[in-house]
Amino acid sequence: MCGITGFISWDKRASDEREIIEKMTNTLSLRGPDATGYWLEGHVGFGHKRLSVIDLEGGKQPMLKETEHKKYVICYNGELYNTEELRKSLMQRGYTFTTSSDTEVLLTSYMEWKEDCVDHLNGIFAFAIWDDASEKLFIARDRLGVKPLFYSEKGKTFVFGSEIKALLAHPQITSHIDRTGLSEIFGLGPSRTPGHGLFKDVDELRAGHAMTVTKAGLRVWRYWNLVSKEHKDSLEETAEKVRTLFIDSIERQLVSDVPVSTFLSGGLDSSAITAIAANHYRDNDLGALPTFSLDYQGNKSYFQVSKFQPSSDQEWIEKMVEAFSTDHHEEIITGVELASLLREAVEVRDQPGQADIDSSLLWLCRNIKKHTTVALSGECADEIFGGYPWFHDPEAAGDSFPWIRSLDGRIDLLHDDWQSKLKIEDYVRERYQATIAETPRLDGESNVDAKRRELFYLNIQWFMSQLLDRKDRMSMGAGLEVRVPYADHHLVEYVWNIPWEMKMANGREKGILRKAMEGILPQEVLYRKKSPYPRTFQPEYTEQVSQWMRKILTDSEARIFEFLKKDKVEKIVESAGKEFKDPWYGQLMRGPQLIAHLCQIDYWLRKYDIEVSE
Repeated sequence: MCGITGFISWDKRASDEREIIEKMTNTLSLRGPDATGYWLEGHVGFGHKRLSVIDLEGGKQPMLKETEHKKYVICYNGELYNTEELRKSLMQRGYTFTTSSDTEVLLTSYMEWKEDCVDHLNGIFAFAIWDDASEKLFIARDRLGVKPLFYSEKGKTFVFGSEIKALLAHPQITSHIDRTGLSEIFGLGPSRTPGHGLFKDVDELRAGHAMTVTKAGLRVWRYWNLVSKEHKDSLEETAEKVRTLFIDSIERQLVSDVPVSTFLSGGLDSSAITAIAANHYRDNDLGALPTFSLDYQGNKSYFQVSKFQPSSDQEWIEKMVEAFSTDHHEEIITGVELASLLREAVEVRDQPGQADIDSSLLWLCRNIKKHTTVALSGECADEIFGGYPWFHDPEAAGDSFPWIRSLDGRIDLLHDDWQSKLKIEDYVRERYQATIAETPRLDGESNVDAKRRELFYLNIQWFMSQLLDRKDRMSMGAGLEVRVPYADHHLVEYVWNIPWEMKMANGREKGILRKAMEGILPQEVLYRKKSPYPRTFQPEYTEQVSQWMRKILTDSEARIFEFLKKDKVEKIVESAGKEFKDPWYGQLMRGPQLIAHLCQIDYWLRKYDIEVSE
């Protein structure tokens, strides 16, 4: 994995702007601690920060390749999981290779198939290719949006980068927020509308989209989307197909020239990945698979059972470690450490995030990086298999985002004038309805099944995107590459059309995944009730974030109170967050998590010196 950035200045020579590309590239240093590369020619400049994983010597970037006097240059972030199949196919077409890297295979794929190359790729990626003969920049992002890409066009300048901070390092891009950006923060945060970059004039290239940039302007198109069709396989055939696709995804993603590990929480999703990876290690005499879990100091004493978090993880982790003889590392974080990383988590993400859910992940990734450079993680299973409570009663989910049940409370926090200016309720409804409108339909479905299909699409486009965004930033903030086997597009395409009754095999959430893993996972782990990413119950953490907000409350220069009512926030702090009735986001972002999130908003407004236009 890496960090990429670049620009086209149609009215300037790129060689005169080397200082700019260096500054943009250096903002991405955490993403690529192993090497730095630049390429400037004509009007185009590329910058690259590399985390070396495959072909440590031959994969240096930006990479240039020429054929028949035509020049192509690539700047690429990601991993291809079908590299060798592509290499073989391209060699049969007469191409030769000087490295074993997937970068050269990707660049050569463009040389052969041009923009259609994306249809041949299996992997996670965001890349830019300069086609010199056509004077065209081609940019694409993977189908599920695992790897990020932002861009901006201002006048005769086009700028792109893996993270928004790279764009803000260009002199023409400013940290300017208008009403739309504020509506994203206060109405939808910590999620973002797909394609929205928060800052004015900054856009995100959506998952499954590609674009070209020429002197004539920008052209953006969707090259992939889910297709709804009748599912004809039996239950047994479906379980077998899910198992085959899942194992294939994991085994492809275990390929690396550096050490690989897995996240292990003891839940179904991470345990399934760990079991298959551990078996692969055993069968190929690779030794014990390294696994990593997170817990909070003293959490055993403070843990509170709830509907959404029915049990702590330790017992289940121990069952997995014993069953698969993994080399397990239990990483325990203190409340002080957890709170101390909240600010850096904002900088890594370029926006206010999920409070300690982010900072704990950043801390964990840095501890994993001490042992391995690549890790496999269980994101996306709930979104594609239907693990969340709102899937089980789609009518009860209503006509809005089911993970944002706090809308009235969010609006009530805003000053009256900002309530009038932003019209948060209307904004959120419009964003919701736009996504519902593009849901791939299946003729003949019942109203309930059609509503549930909308929910699945909504989750993939929004909730999953937010989790992938979080995992990319926190892992890359630690120089760790995280791969997500459940986001394999072949698996997602197949599961998309499995009927709900079959997804709920044996009457259990994600039942078809459980059935697919029978005989691989221990029975008690296989049928453990769903439990989300662990949250902290440490009083120490609550006190840390409360103290931070108390300082903000007494600070005359606090930015957050330009928008929020101070007395309302004071009551939230005095009640340790209980004054705000609903979770701010998701199922568990409440109490100290809400206080921390509000602190992060203030920090973001200051750190990024946000200019606001009404």
